[in-house]
Amino acid sequence: MTIDALADAERPTSRREEAKAERRARIIAAARDLIRETGDAGLSMRALAARANVSLATPYNLFGSKRAIVVAVLNDIKDFHTRFRSRSSTDPITPIFEAVRLQVSYYQADPAFYRTLWAEVFNVGGVEARSALWNPQRAAFWQGLLAEAQRSGALLADVDLDLLLQELDFTFRSGVLHWILGELALEALHVAVGYGYALVLRGAATEAWSERLREELLRFQAELRPANR
Repeated sequence: MTIDALADAERPTSRREEAKAERRARIIAAARDLIRETGDAGLSMRALAARANVSLATPYNLFGSKRAIVVAVLNDIKDFHTRFRSRSSTDPITPIFEAVRLQVSYYQADPAFYRTLWAEVFNVGGVEARSALWNPQRAAFWQGLLAEAQRSGALLADVDLDLLLQELDFTFRSGVLHWILGELALEALHVAVGYGYALVLRGAATEAWSERLREELLRFQAELRPANR
């Protein structure tokens, strides 16, 4: 079979894959718009199919579940890891605070979408949103940052990194909850979370890095005071 014949044989499959990718993209865009506009992260699959101009079965056929669609929406609009890797840091502590700043920047860019998603996370029945935002890949990323800080001597060798990450997560979720409730301005979210991280991390820091984290803590504290007023 010639090269041209092979190409001709592959074209129908290629066209089918392109059509499938185009439908997936429409569904993802429709899901994001619906979450933002309706304030409901639960996603009516009927409304989603109508918005994406596909059959009701198509979202299930292409994604398998509602949760998978929410995950796809997050993957589609978040290039977090690419942007994070493009940053350069000279020490093992700075990346932790840079990651917080970058994460909050997505919320600032699309507050209606993320406010809705996080409100569903705090809903007792919001299992799908929680599993989409709080997943093993996210945990692995943060554990990697903490492990590097520990290997570099910034964190005490006997500190349990799983428990440390749990405390940092409590701090992050607390800040987001106050934002959702209207008790904390979105502009102050990064500073409030950063301040909490500095407090927690200083308690886990080696003597050599305690002063560095004290400086971080005081910097956030100075920013928080005007924000609170």
